Amino acid sequence: MPQAKIDAEIKTSPPSEWHHRSFAEALAVFGSNAETGLANDDVHQRRSSCGPNRLPEPRRQGPLLRFLLQFHNVLIYVLLAAAGTTAVLGHWVDTGVILAVVVVNAVIGFVQEGKAEQALAAIRDMLAPKATVVRAGRRQTIAGEDIVPGDIVIVEAGDRVPADLRLLEVRGLKIQEAALTGESVAVDKAPDAVSPSAPLGDRQSLAFSGTMVAAGQGKGIAVATGAATELGRVSGLIAEVQPTTTPLIRQMAVFAKWLTLTILAISAAILLFGLTLADYSFSDLFMAVVGLSVAAIPEGLPAILTVTLAIGVQGMAQRHAIVRRLPAIEALGSVSVICSDKTGTLTKNEMTVASVATAKRLFAVSGSGYAPHGGFLLDGADIAAADYPLLIDLSRGALLCSEAELSGHDEEWTVIGDPMEGALLTLAHKAGLDPTFERRANPQTDAIPFDAQHRFMASLHHDHTGEAAIYVKGAPERLLQMCAHQRREDHSDEPIDLDHWHAQAHAVADRGQRVLAIATKKTRGDHQALVFDDVEDNLTLLGLVGLIDPPREEAVAAVAQCRAAGIQVKMITGDHAGTARAIARQLGLGNTDTVLQGTDIDALDGDALCRQATQVDVFARTSPEHKLRLVEALQHSGAVVAMTGDGVNDAPALKRADIGIAMGRKGTEAAKEAAEIVLADDNFATIAAAVNAGRTVYDNLKKAIVFLLPVNGGESLSLIIAILLGLTLPITPVQILWVNMVSSVVLAMTLAFEQSERGVMQRPPRRPDEPILSHFVVWRVALVSALFCGGIFGKFAFAQTQGASVEEARTIAVNTLVVMEIFYLFSVRYLNNPSLTLRGIAGTRPVLIAISAVTALQFLFTYAPFMEAFFDTRPLSLQEGLQIVAVGVALLLVLEFEKQMRHRLVSH
Repeated sequence: MPQAKIDAEIKTSPPSEWHHRSFAEALAVFGSNAETGLANDDVHQRRSSCGPNRLPEPRRQGPLLRFLLQFHNVLIYVLLAAAGTTAVLGHWVDTGVILAVVVVNAVIGFVQEGKAEQALAAIRDMLAPKATVVRAGRRQTIAGEDIVPGDIVIVEAGDRVPADLRLLEVRGLKIQEAALTGESVAVDKAPDAVSPSAPLGDRQSLAFSGTMVAAGQGKGIAVATGAATELGRVSGLIAEVQPTTTPLIRQMAVFAKWLTLTILAISAAILLFGLTLADYSFSDLFMAVVGLSVAAIPEGLPAILTVTLAIGVQGMAQRHAIVRRLPAIEALGSVSVICSDKTGTLTKNEMTVASVATAKRLFAVSGSGYAPHGGFLLDGADIAAADYPLLIDLSRGALLCSEAELSGHDEEWTVIGDPMEGALLTLAHKAGLDPTFERRANPQTDAIPFDAQHRFMASLHHDHTGEAAIYVKGAPERLLQMCAHQRREDHSDEPIDLDHWHAQAHAVADRGQRVLAIATKKTRGDHQALVFDDVEDNLTLLGLVGLIDPPREEAVAAVAQCRAAGIQVKMITGDHAGTARAIARQLGLGNTDTVLQGTDIDALDGDALCRQATQVDVFARTSPEHKLRLVEALQHSGAVVAMTGDGVNDAPALKRADIGIAMGRKGTEAAKEAAEIVLADDNFATIAAAVNAGRTVYDNLKKAIVFLLPVNGGESLSLIIAILLGLTLPITPVQILWVNMVSSVVLAMTLAFEQSERGVMQRPPRRPDEPILSHFVVWRVALVSALFCGGIFGKFAFAQTQGASVEEARTIAVNTLVVMEIFYLFSVRYLNNPSLTLRGIAGTRPVLIAISAVTALQFLFTYAPFMEAFFDTRPLSLQEGLQIVAVGVALLLVLEFEKQMRHRLVSH
């Protein structure tokens, strides 16, 4: 076939179609030969036309543009406006402080930027660095990126598949595809074509780029390289996904916009009033309006927002959760749905034998993962394996008919080889057998490796007395055809009861377990070579084992805690429906009766999927597109979605979710880079702790807002009243700036350290559209603003009636404002509980430090001579100071009375 025609065929043959097309057709289309591979000239031509076998680099914004874009935010505009205002006033130190806050925010955003590009880079790292190919009749090792479509590629245990391969030959080939499909068990591969509609996890005739060979050998033809592979398709999907912003950021943007517009509108109205109806000079009036703007803008709020989130991040780090983007910690507080991958997230991604069936008994097996800790139960009671010889025989047969190895200590155990065989070794440990001793006592003479076509593995063993035996393990439906007898407890054999074993196999499978049969056969002592005829019939069945990747014990408790907090937990996995349902029931998910599979999702339109996504809690055989559609459907239904996962197949959904949570220990780099939060301990239970922390962070931010706005409101009201009534301003703009940027920020900052209030995890998630200025916040801001205004004006006017100068009266007014802030802090620390308690009055270490610092600064403000030059202050007497403190006490008592009245109204 001419090269041009071959190139056209390559470009028009989607790699997703090759699972149902024959390898002979693949050889013809790509102009290759199964024995000799491609000629060197063909390789060079295809490399020129198809490019290297690596994912394309995305277009990236330059560092300068990325940094400048950090300033494109309404909150930053408010801060810049405040900086400009202080610059107009000539207070360059305060201008520098505000600009420093802006720069810190921009630097944090710049460092955290580029999540999608990092995810793509992580996926590119998954491509195989080396590959074995056959070219021009010679077997050779080349760089993975040099593979071209049509190359004949050879893979062996431990290799990473370098391209999408249509398999030509296999010998016991098993490939671990969990990172791509979510299936916990290594997949058996075979060269036979499968159904065109087969989901990704069932395409046994393909080996996918980036997956790991767990056992065996295989040869295939590269049908897709680089961006055309399944891995490349997921990479493109990540690039197309638009990330969402967190609820707080959306709310703060709306809040800042309306606050800015309101301030500008009021300032313009006051300026117009003063120029047309009042006797003010333009210069005095303009400075008064500038003072009003300074009073109304909560300059410290963005800084407090950043610090509160940062403190939440530090707390989460102590709980083994690494937060990659600051707002993510708050977003957890509003999560209403957690979509979780199963394998490696809710489960350990470690196969475990959960049940053993013999001729007369069905044993349960305790313990999870590869750790050799646990035992056997019969009818719910613990038993000693040594009392049941057939259980020992079955465990020995499973051990000898396996080639995997276990390594580790305590709870950290790993398997070298096939995960299912690792589970069988763990079973032998629990039965009291020593794998090393058993293999030395019964060395393997020959073996028939597992083959997907025959669906079994057989091994021949000789002991040191000259006796020989064959052990076989495989699919029960295949082995039952090969067995004539079944083993009894007394070591004698009897005719096999096929109906009994079929019923046992179904019973174990209904629990979501993968069933494996173990059989044996005595043979001659001089038998040295094992062939298929030796095991085709007359085997004796020892029993069945059921394997499952069990749920984490802590995940069960975490799911219950999330559900108690009003959060739905949904499992979205690439595994089989039966396994997903069984795990979901053990976890205690809500609706486990219905399982929606990937093919079902494909048949649903957008509206129907939205309905099903909210009602169904278990989704199986899903692809990356399915996971992404489910997340979008839940978001469209109004849910705030957290997505957890560890595989490449989870990365698009992790990026699209309101909050992406990746597993840190066993998760892929692509998943980590696409997520906002990484769990360092791979523990689903950490998510429940993170939700608690997220709710606490939001509560503390709300407290900071409820603290700052009334302070600014009281200042603004006092200025507005003074302007409208033609009175002397009780506080000057520069004095307001001192209060806003010193005492207000320092006191409000302590709220970031507040602990969770009672019942934080017993209330439902807050609505994502819940405004920051809720009815309660508006009422509290209005009430406290009026009280602050009354205190400021009252003390200012009273001081003047006592003969104080304007400068002294203003000093009294400023100190009254600060003292009211201090006492108001004690009230706002508990929005829903009384503050006049021993714990409330004692305060916390940050509160006491802040009050001490503000008091010291206020003494400096009042009595230091150089401060008089800056702020036009005057020293005060002890009696005036005591009167100011009394105003603060009265404010606290009034607010506590209001809190009690409000609770009584709510309770009735």
